[in-house]
Amino acid sequence: MHVNLQIKAVRVGSGTMAQQVRTFSENSKCNLLHQVNFPLSVALVLAFFYYCYLNPRNQMLGSISPGTSKAVSKIYGQQSRKLSRMVYRQPQVLTPARKDVLVVTPWLAPIIWEGTFNTDILNEQFSLQNATVGLTVFLTEQETFYLNVFLQSAEMYFMVGHRVIYYIFTDKPEYVPYLNIQKGRQIIILEVESYYDHWQDISMQRMEMISNFSQQRFHQEVDYLVCADVHMRFSDHVGVEILSSLFGTLHLRYYRLNRTDFPYERRPQSQAHIPEDEGDFYYAGALFGGSVPEVYKLTKACHEAMMVDQANHIEAIWHDESHLNKYLLYHKPSKVLSPEYMCNNTLKKIWDHQGVDFSSNIKRIRLVTTE
Repeated sequence: MHVNLQIKAVRVGSGTMAQQVRTFSENSKCNLLHQVNFPLSVALVLAFFYYCYLNPRNQMLGSISPGTSKAVSKIYGQQSRKLSRMVYRQPQVLTPARKDVLVVTPWLAPIIWEGTFNTDILNEQFSLQNATVGLTVFLTEQETFYLNVFLQSAEMYFMVGHRVIYYIFTDKPEYVPYLNIQKGRQIIILEVESYYDHWQDISMQRMEMISNFSQQRFHQEVDYLVCADVHMRFSDHVGVEILSSLFGTLHLRYYRLNRTDFPYERRPQSQAHIPEDEGDFYYAGALFGGSVPEVYKLTKACHEAMMVDQANHIEAIWHDESHLNKYLLYHKPSKVLSPEYMCNNTLKKIWDHQGVDFSSNIKRIRLVTTE
């Protein structure tokens, strides 16, 4: 099953702008222009043009999305939208939302924990963008069960109330299960040739495919991309709070540890090498994303680095995840997701057995690995 999107681009040419200026000059309220000399008339017209169109404080807010031409084309001619009245508790400057965890990075990127955001406010603001979110996932022949669980849980909890396109990369389109999805959502099957045999190689292909399709297709269809592993299940709300130009997710196993204990690639021969005295966090490779242009740059860089390693007969310790961590170290994410978005029931049981208070930081489990 292939679904083709029809996208219409609305262009605003110089003729339209000229017509708007002419309309202004012909308005009966502006007859004063014809009663003064020509230079003054030109100056008044230019001043009006700046105030209405060039002054950032007077530009229309709406579907300005990160780097996509389709969204910019919607700015003019969009009807104003009346926002609903919202009543909520006033934020208190002197009362932090969470005292037990870090909620902002040294480069001022928010770290998303339960209790640090208001979903209703975020949904209201996000609706102004008129944006669409793409969710990518890769399917092999042996993972049909996982995909079914992944999609069914996403329908319950992922970006509820917003437009979503599920992009399923597979060399076996016949294995994609049928799913009755919500209005405003689509499933698009991207049939790709699998030329790798091992999961490590498939992870390399994932970076390559996301990069290629971001450049060729995604930038025309969606505003944000969320790249997820198929071995995951949404267990609670995962919404627009995660979206930004570039985001990564803290790995549950390592978020309590020092950087010297992170499983970075330490061999200088690898393109994923990170020295012992560097590192912010350890990010999970199973969930990352951002705007289409930023995801394109990330996946392209990781794929190219992996190809260099392959040519030098070396493989990073954790494959694409190692290269992801190297990239996010030097290209800081604008938002970081807490381990609430990357939980593992097996690890939770181990911690419980060891007496580690799992719930002291993790207040709400939103995504669970199903392996």
